[in-house]
Amino acid sequence: MGSLSIWHWLIVIVLAMLLFGGRGKLSGLMGDAAKGIKAFREGLKGEDEDKGTSDGAASLPRADAEKDDLKR
Repeated sequence: MGSLSIWHWLIVIVLAMLLFGGRGKLSGLMGDAAKGIKAFREGLKGEDEDKGTSDGAASLPRADAEKDDLKR
């Protein structure tokens, strides 16, 4: 009951072949994941810069009457 059956060994072998078999599949997967994380961070950085430059009401044009109210 404590030993592994043939099905357990086959699953382990198949997983090992998928991860480590052929032209560095594991390193390729990790490289793709790193590129995705980098693109995600750059996207977040771009959103922060966009939010910081435009402040909604501050960037809207104002009528002369609104400008006079603000001066008071």
